[in-house]
Amino acid sequence: MSTTILVIGLMVFFAHFLSLQFRKTNIPDVLVLMLVGIAIGPLLGIVTPEDFGKIGSLIATIALVVILFESGTSLNLGVLGKSLATTGVLTLWCFVLTALIVAMLGVYLLDLSWLPAAMLGVTLGGTSSAVVIPMVSSLRLSEKPATVLVLESAITDVLCIVGVFALLQVYTQGGVEPGRLVGGVLSALIFAAVIGVLGGIGWLLVLGKVRDFPNTISSTLAYVFIVYGLTEMLGFSGAISALALGVTLTNFEKFGLTKFDRIDRNIVPLNDMDLTFYREAVFLLKTYFFVYLGISIHFGAVELAVVALAMVLLVFAMRIGLTRIVFRGEGYSLRDTAFTSMLAPKGLAAAVLATLPLQYGVAGGEVIRDTTYMVVLVSITLTALLVMLYPLPAIQKSYGRLLGKQPPPTEL
Repeated sequence: MSTTILVIGLMVFFAHFLSLQFRKTNIPDVLVLMLVGIAIGPLLGIVTPEDFGKIGSLIATIALVVILFESGTSLNLGVLGKSLATTGVLTLWCFVLTALIVAMLGVYLLDLSWLPAAMLGVTLGGTSSAVVIPMVSSLRLSEKPATVLVLESAITDVLCIVGVFALLQVYTQGGVEPGRLVGGVLSALIFAAVIGVLGGIGWLLVLGKVRDFPNTISSTLAYVFIVYGLTEMLGFSGAISALALGVTLTNFEKFGLTKFDRIDRNIVPLNDMDLTFYREAVFLLKTYFFVYLGISIHFGAVELAVVALAMVLLVFAMRIGLTRIVFRGEGYSLRDTAFTSMLAPKGLAAAVLATLPLQYGVAGGEVIRDTTYMVVLVSITLTALLVMLYPLPAIQKSYGRLLGKQPPPTEL
């Protein structure tokens, strides 16, 4: 037990060191933390996911909720509104094309039938909020590209979850109603956002009274968990509600609440201490999340690793072409466009969804699970390597040619 406590403490200082090194070397802490998890988990067998029991997945969910909420507090509502069209195009096309690429490779290289291959494609169709958001924050991208990437990662989580369960319904019941499927996606997004906004307004009105009690700096996070849990219980996206709640708490002036004198007098906004506390919480949870993610990785056959690499390379190549089209305007710098094309990692949500086909008895369920684990590892590794190598002039010139943008002198 004493050794475990010692390691937990050392991990925090190690994470601080990695954050400092990122500024100097551009090596993402995400990759190193995950490699630490792989080393003490699958490679050395010191710990296994089973050692954590239900606590492991619980910590992962808490990390996701806090990361989304904190990112919401840093988003500007005006920029968010202007980013919706761009987000919609990038998100939907990238999700659909990724699912198609992965499904086709699943059929032709993994000998899966079309339905299990589609499950694999939809599972890997999104990007990981828990990976993308910390990297966006570390890279200090411009507001609009950063907002697009945050929204994309949150929305694709919903698309992946709804898509996988729809395909499992096709497998178990023989069909699914397209109208109900589309309605389910839209309701999960829209109602979750409404719950988050209303929850945020309600919290602003009572926060002043809550602060009259001692030791309440963590009360807002507790409230976020309540809103997330209630939203999930109602069948909507808790992730979207947490994000919307964060946006509301720091953009309440733009909702017109200050026009009502009675409401305006009761509103108590978040202060700098609150925001600093949320950033610290994200830092701690992110540290343990990526170590846990590395511990959770399962290594399959070598053939699966090769197929996973092919999937990731094709998806990243597709994303470069898609980003070139979506971010073709002069308002997007080469740096922002290049990092947008790189940030397509898969994460724990994909790893969790990948276990469902096997639980439902789908033929090829084990292949789906093991391939997904390898794609998660390869995609995060490739994302981190590309981010690390981007400062090199040769890499910038290559991305300039691929994306049709000329790097400014400061980027060379």
